[in-house]
Amino acid sequence: MTFKVDFKVRHYECDLQGIVNNSVYFNYLEHARHEFLFANGVDFALLAKQKVNLVVIRSEVDYKHSLVPEDEFYVSVKPVRLSRLKFAFEQTIVRKHDQQVMLKAKVIGTAVNEKGRPFLPPEMQTLFNNNDLS
Repeated sequence: MTFKVDFKVRHYECDLQGIVNNSVYFNYLEHARHEFLFANGVDFALLAKQKVNLVVIRSEVDYKHSLVPEDEFYVSVKPVRLSRLKFAFEQTIVRKHDQQVMLKAKVIGTAVNEKGRPFLPPEMQTLFNNNDLS
């Protein structure tokens, strides 16, 4: 399953070189992951209120090309189950007008309970039915 969220580069997201600052890409990726979770019935905020925190434990990012102001693009999100306790989101940023891949990322995470112990809540397990390792 692949999910997409549309964006447009805002001028203030760019650095002195006139390109999107590298740290801004992490915001795009995170927003797309949160939208993906919400669209699939996982309420990030509700989990946090229940003292269940979804945490990133590793981010791998390959910058391919730079976005510039006014570029329209989308971020795709594909969930992958890595182990009983770990999952990843494979994400790609694609510029719309020419379908140029701008960035590829793999964001690895887990969930921790109120005692800081890793586990995968049922809400998250349903995302990985096609690649179940439970």
